[in-house]
Amino acid sequence: MIKPIAVTCGDPSGIGLEVTLKAWDALGATVPMVWLGDPAHLPKSVPFTVLEDGDITTWRAGGNLGVCPIPFAAPPMLGQEDPQNAAGTIHAIEKAVALTKAGLTSAVCTSPINKKVLMDGAGFAYPGHTEFLEALAGGDAQSVMMLASDALRVVPTTIHIALSDVPQVLTPDLLRATIRIVAQDLRRWFGIPAPRISVAGLNPHAGEGGKMGREEVDWIARIVNELRNEGLDVSGPWPGDTLFHAAARAQYDVVVAMYHDQALIPIKTLDFDRGVNITLGLPFIRTSPDHGTAYNIAGQGVANPTSMMEALKYAWRMAGGQI
Repeated sequence: MIKPIAVTCGDPSGIGLEVTLKAWDALGATVPMVWLGDPAHLPKSVPFTVLEDGDITTWRAGGNLGVCPIPFAAPPMLGQEDPQNAAGTIHAIEKAVALTKAGLTSAVCTSPINKKVLMDGAGFAYPGHTEFLEALAGGDAQSVMMLASDALRVVPTTIHIALSDVPQVLTPDLLRATIRIVAQDLRRWFGIPAPRISVAGLNPHAGEGGKMGREEVDWIARIVNELRNEGLDVSGPWPGDTLFHAAARAQYDVVVAMYHDQALIPIKTLDFDRGVNITLGLPFIRTSPDHGTAYNIAGQGVANPTSMMEALKYAWRMAGGQI
């Protein structure tokens, strides 16, 4: 029997709880889940059962929300940054990872956080979820962020850094490791025996033969050829502006891009509501909706749960479940 998914509460001032409850209501028993958060933050109309760790593995009740209680310092201030609750938000993530590493849950699905709030309220030392999860994984884990939907899978090699820092951070070792992790985890979690990986160039027109930048000529093409010789189905570097139209997307299973926006703009344009953030390279499954806390609509009841539903469904399928 596949164990339930550990769903973190995220920032209680945002839309995380709203989209989680809407997803839970829509999916029912199809995707068993346990919510990690403060029961006092739940609407009075939501029936729930507080679970001890030993009860989580077999939790399947469709009528009640299973809750792994996490104490928070204060009630939610919907739509407002509130550093008081930073420690609780972080603890929920830590607990979800601990449960999953211990085999009590099958995957982690994280609700959105506000990094500034966590830094201000609890000295959070990470640029985002992805880097924090890598630290919690321990060992030699190297996290890789993949955004996925039915329309596209794409991986940024560098993530939450300034664009001006990309040329220094983007190294042959980083690109080589990223591509290897992508190939490994598309096999492991997605059942693709030989993933077709297209690699984007860093510069316009993939450098135009060195006329618009030399990274492609000097080392990106060499890494692609090296990994192809290892048996991976890798191609490129390709111009970023020609990789994402329909005919191009039919030629690959995933694009490895060079920086954050080169990867995220295409998927958010093609499939904004259904995009899912999936962390590769970890010893456990982690997914998340591909949106933020949305303070501007928090508490209004209008948040779209589609991305959260897709994140839960991806986690369930990756864990071996059927939907």
